[in-house]
Amino acid sequence: MTQPPLPKARRASIGVAAAFAFLAGSVPAHAAESTIESGDTAWMLASTALVLFMMIPGLALFYAGLVRARNVLSIFMQCFVLTCVLSLVWMACGYSLAFTDGSFFIGGLGKAFLSGVTTDTARADCSTIPEVLHCAYQMMFFLITPGLFVGAFAERMKFSAIIIFSIAWSLLVYVPCCYGVWHKAGAFLGLTNVIDLAGGIVVHITAGVAALVLCVVVGPRQDHPTGQIMPHNLPLTMVGAAMLWVGWFGFNAGSQLGAGGTAAMTLLVTHLSSCTAALVWMAVEWKLLGKPSALGVATGCIAGLAAITPASGKVGPLGAVCIGAASALVCWYACAKLKKKFRYDDSLDVFGVHGVGGFIGTILVAVFGSASFAGGLGDFEIAPQLATQSLAALYTIVLSAAGSWLILKVISLFMPLRVTAEQERQGLDLAEHGESAYNS
Repeated sequence: MTQPPLPKARRASIGVAAAFAFLAGSVPAHAAESTIESGDTAWMLASTALVLFMMIPGLALFYAGLVRARNVLSIFMQCFVLTCVLSLVWMACGYSLAFTDGSFFIGGLGKAFLSGVTTDTARADCSTIPEVLHCAYQMMFFLITPGLFVGAFAERMKFSAIIIFSIAWSLLVYVPCCYGVWHKAGAFLGLTNVIDLAGGIVVHITAGVAALVLCVVVGPRQDHPTGQIMPHNLPLTMVGAAMLWVGWFGFNAGSQLGAGGTAAMTLLVTHLSSCTAALVWMAVEWKLLGKPSALGVATGCIAGLAAITPASGKVGPLGAVCIGAASALVCWYACAKLKKKFRYDDSLDVFGVHGVGGFIGTILVAVFGSASFAGGLGDFEIAPQLATQSLAALYTIVLSAAGSWLILKVISLFMPLRVTAEQERQGLDLAEHGESAYNS
């Protein structure tokens, strides 16, 4: 029996529905299945700003207060210009080399000049935020790491040599570490399951070792070690340390790449480690020198922050207190005793605080981050992880030391690494930049 024809209006509605169904099926998969979340994105936007805040003005103020008055502007110039230059290097090739698949040692150039990185794309390992935001966040780590080691050669290295060295070092040392530890999820130079949430290896050990090589190769300041070289403005240093402390919440908790309970725990343990280290450093000075110093408290809190950085995703509150205490004791010894014994002029104790602190945290996460320790969040056994962390730290020390030395030797073939004796006496502010911070 033949069915009567459908009314015209009914036929039209079916046609419209079919058209919408066809169009829905034609929508690109990444748009239909987007997992980008506004809460995670908002937190990572804030974290990105916090890490930039660590570099300018935080680190710039912290270091500027520690040098003599005639070199204040040189520190600000180094921090500001490195921020600008390295941001462009990261956009041009740094991000691609660090965060795309490539060789055993380094990534490829498939995303050079951020090709294919849009507001709609997301990485598989952080799918709840746009990839362009992941790129911006990691850019801040890329620029602050060389910012750390400018304190090692403060008051004597040529501005042009600093810029060239920082660019070359960032691409040849920082990027391979970042590629293995973060892009390859702990598959670093043949190792697997290396733990480094926010840069104990990638940032602090690399920069700290580079700082040691730099201060030795460039040589000591003219009045070191016999002269009285005193910080010219400790209030600037205290303000800078406070800014670094606040910014470090974005540095560590932001490295969870999302907002949630893990980020909250990371923030808490970061704070506890810094508090503990500041108090322990103060207690050591009080006991040995008779008085607690503002500089000691500021330095101690930074040591605790550096040490907790690699471990902050695995340890609980008690572990954070233990790491903070250990970092204060060992870093104090490195700054107060080790430097005097070997007579190297690490002007602002970059190696003693960041290099040693980053090493302490990289090793101790294997102990205090294990679930067998009270509050530990890691699902691993202490002994095998301790071996992995120790090898990762050793590989990083060798890579950064060898790379830094080689880059310096190549640069020295084409230009002097340091200013003249007369320019050093005059101060880098006038000699290198033609300006003075304090005009009478």
